[in-house]
Amino acid sequence: MASYQKLIENRWRLAGTAAAVVATTVAGGVAWASSSADPTPSPSASPSTPPTTPDKPGEPGKGGPHRGQFGLGGALHGEFVIKKDDGTYQTVATQRGEVTAVSKESITVKSEDGYSRTYTITEDTLVNAARDGIDDVKTGNTVTVSAVVADGKATASQINDGSVRDAAGQKWGFGRGPR
Repeated sequence: MASYQKLIENRWRLAGTAAAVVATTVAGGVAWASSSADPTPSPSASPSTPPTTPDKPGEPGKGGPHRGQFGLGGALHGEFVIKKDDGTYQTVATQRGEVTAVSKESITVKSEDGYSRTYTITEDTLVNAARDGIDDVKTGNTVTVSAVVADGKATASQINDGSVRDAAGQKWGFGRGPR
């Protein structure tokens, strides 16, 4: 009976933690966006621009507030702070965009709003591209990067290459609809 009670307590603790992460991510994103040092005004849609339709729910990172990496919906880039198990804090960055430069040491990604950032790649960086890892990531590919930020330097912890993943899926017959 005691283990059942502990399981129930852990479920509520997990749900509370998830809610806190979502709330702080949203609040941090709003605060970061409003305090951005970039004096360049953001482009706005002209009145002649037709309204856009929502993305397909099955597209990664799109289609609503609960889709995409970290549940950030259609977010292009951002930073937030998490509390680690040892009680210290860590800044995490995420970005989705086009690769403008890539090597074994770094990758530069530019989001569709023009934001660009270079991430250091280490032997610990996980690359979900194909069997050759970072060697399969090419300029022009669309990627999602998760990174740890320390002293202003972003080190990629994970790189997801959507272009290579989609091409591999097509090769094996995934994403072509019912057979």
